[in-house]
Amino acid sequence: RTAGNPVPVLIVYALVNRPYMTDLQENRSTVRGLMEQGLDVYLIDWGYPDRSDRYVTLDDYINEWIRRCLQVVARRHRVPKINLLGICQGGAFSLCYAAIHPQTVQNLVTMVTPVDFHTADNMLSKWTRAMDVDLLVDTLGNVPGDLMNWCYLTLKPFRLNLQKYVGLLDIIDDKAEVENFLRMEKWIFDSPDQAGEAFRQFIRDFYQGNKLVKGGLEIGGRKVDLKRITCPVLNIFAEQDHLVPPSASRPMGKLVGTKDYTELAFKGGHIGIYVSGRSQREVPPAIRRSMELWAGCIAGALSENDYRAKLFAAGFTDVGVEVTRVYGGEDARVFLAGQGFDDSVAGAVDGKFVSAFIRAR
Repeated sequence: RTAGNPVPVLIVYALVNRPYMTDLQENRSTVRGLMEQGLDVYLIDWGYPDRSDRYVTLDDYINEWIRRCLQVVARRHRVPKINLLGICQGGAFSLCYAAIHPQTVQNLVTMVTPVDFHTADNMLSKWTRAMDVDLLVDTLGNVPGDLMNWCYLTLKPFRLNLQKYVGLLDIIDDKAEVENFLRMEKWIFDSPDQAGEAFRQFIRDFYQGNKLVKGGLEIGGRKVDLKRITCPVLNIFAEQDHLVPPSASRPMGKLVGTKDYTELAFKGGHIGIYVSGRSQREVPPAIRRSMELWAGCIAGALSENDYRAKLFAAGFTDVGVEVTRVYGGEDARVFLAGQGFDDSVAGAVDGKFVSAFIRAR
């Protein structure tokens, strides 16, 4: 485990399937990888909605439960902000939360998160847009998890319902491989029901209305404007994702308000981004780097005059500095606490450091 980061991470998983995919087994664990990178990790377990949750709304999930979880974690670590890691639908929830409560999020990381729900290569979106969601919810109440799971499996019917079981014969004598297969099967078919009203809102406003892109989204009467997200954002998507294609995730960069936006394209699929060997090597370190980048920048920062002088000395002219963010004492206090600085030092850098675009010829 590396030196600890003073700012903890709260993982917000999707409502579909169970969050233990992020900690499936000892050598296939995003949670373990983040902890080995020195991060304290918390995860929201949404449980299994029952009939009493029929009228739970997106406002309950985002403005109540995510907010309360974040407050508890922040209070426990005595920090004003924490890092938020949203996965799939949980990433969309995290975007909404960070837009409504930007003052509580230090860094935002999204993984396989859809933003534009109307891209041409999104088969799931095409099916969902034609759905009479009111008839479905009014008839069923909560939406059965088995029905949801069947929809996902039929996106690739031969591969997911036939080919993988034929392939099982090739590993049937390998106990470790069979156990890996069964762990994945258990997770795939461990599908909670969906709270009816929240499902209705999500389908209507996200899949059908595409309101994260088009605007007009409100959660609990509060407007969701992604331009209010000014904290650093790392968006990780999978290049072979059939559920959230890259084209559905990439538009995030043009919608959020921050200019400290980074993308990581992972060579894999929607599930491989959590459990593959490549993901264990690449994803947790990338997340850690995104969260520690500020402290590293402070250590090597130059004054504006010194920076301009060095550019002129190198032969550049017409130097322009466009400030994108001014860091306050609160930002400094959170990061510098883990570097051996006390509050007096953190207060001394209040408003003294900025992020900026530098342009020169």
